[in-house]
Amino acid sequence: MKKRVPVSHTTKPTPGAVGAPVESASAIIDARIKELGDWRGKTLAKVRGIIHAADPEMIEEVKWVKPRSPGTPVFSHGGIVCTGETYKNVVKMTFAKGAALKDPVGLFNSSLEGNVRRAIDIHEGDKIDEVALKDLIRAAVALNLNRKSKPKPKLRRASSKRTG
Repeated sequence: MKKRVPVSHTTKPTPGAVGAPVESASAIIDARIKELGDWRGKTLAKVRGIIHAADPEMIEEVKWVKPRSPGTPVFSHGGIVCTGETYKNVVKMTFAKGAALKDPVGLFNSSLEGNVRRAIDIHEGDKIDEVALKDLIRAAVALNLNRKSKPKPKLRRASSKRTG
């Protein structure tokens, strides 16, 4: 069985020679923002800044790298908090446990039908409510950390002895 290596530490070799240095997830996200070069790159950079302002201990990762996909920026603290995906007409922040979060301002506007995830689609020209987004990020981190600190209940096996 192969051991999985967290992508936050090393990601993929820099194109070029064998034995080339390995890029960090942050460097890959930087390159992605630069490569986009339009409103999506600026929006992803802004969202990334808000995420780190809300939680300076946030870890950047790149997950789900495939031959035809550079992977997805992932922001984690005690588990996945959210992703920062870019599409042709939208920058999407998907919160891994968004359905469990209170969203009094109504930032979630996508993936509302699921039982676990919720997303925020940001379109060109949309104004980001930074205060509400920071609150949502902090709540997601708190949810992750609270779930980590609680021991999971042990399942009891049904007794094979019959009574009575």
